[in-house]
Amino acid sequence: MLTAGSTKGTAAATSAAGALPRKRTASGTAYHEVGSGEALVLIHGVGMRLEAWAPQIAFLSVGHRVIAVDMPGHGESAKLPVGSRLEEFVAWFGRFLNEMAIETTNVAGHSMGALVSGGAAATFGERISRVAYLNGVYRRDPEAKAAVLARAAAIPATGVDKEGPLARWFGDDPDSLVARELTREWLNLVDPEGYAVAYAAFAGGDETYADRWKDVRGPALFLTGSDDPNSTPLMATQMAALAPKGWSRIVEGHRHMVNLTAPDIVNSLLAEWLSFGEDK
Repeated sequence: MLTAGSTKGTAAATSAAGALPRKRTASGTAYHEVGSGEALVLIHGVGMRLEAWAPQIAFLSVGHRVIAVDMPGHGESAKLPVGSRLEEFVAWFGRFLNEMAIETTNVAGHSMGALVSGGAAATFGERISRVAYLNGVYRRDPEAKAAVLARAAAIPATGVDKEGPLARWFGDDPDSLVARELTREWLNLVDPEGYAVAYAAFAGGDETYADRWKDVRGPALFLTGSDDPNSTPLMATQMAALAPKGWSRIVEGHRHMVNLTAPDIVNSLLAEWLSFGEDK
């Protein structure tokens, strides 16, 4: 495991995550692009928006063409139809790459974005050079599966739950407070229907591509926090063992939003992942 170390940069990195300028594709996907070099696409999780990657955008755009995208129904991106499954989100990502004329790319996803990035790596072949799977799920146990499906089923009636995710995603330590409040703001901004569609796909998608890690030939990083109750260290190590060029990294003392609460460590691990060639 990796210890959290100093988190002095956490507040500064996350408090700088104001609205970022966006462009839109012809089909209505909003994205922020900065830097030049090898492409890296960043996909956020349910309820978030591309600003959730602010610490990584600032760091990784030195030397890479970083494209952070608003997931369908989030930020300023158009929605997918009600009932869309994980496969439809993966297909959306493929269309986005086509619209951007991106022939090959690295992709990093967080939570639901991790499921999309994993699905892309499993089905798009050599178009995905490397995949980073941050705080993603893999074959939930029956109790966790029942809980997430129940949450998904409740959303149309109860709306977007904000306090539940914040309690699961963050600890009570002072270094998490700024990131927690930013996340609360993003949850307040999310479109309820877009959230419901994405959450249902997330709840039902933990096994969709679970058998496909053996087909992912490029370097694959599986990263999570030691205290993430849903995207567990065990899941990360299990997936890493299946991918031919996979390895796991566990950030000690952090939970689900580790890219915001331990940005320096996550940035360093992503830089390590991006430095590995196809011969790893």
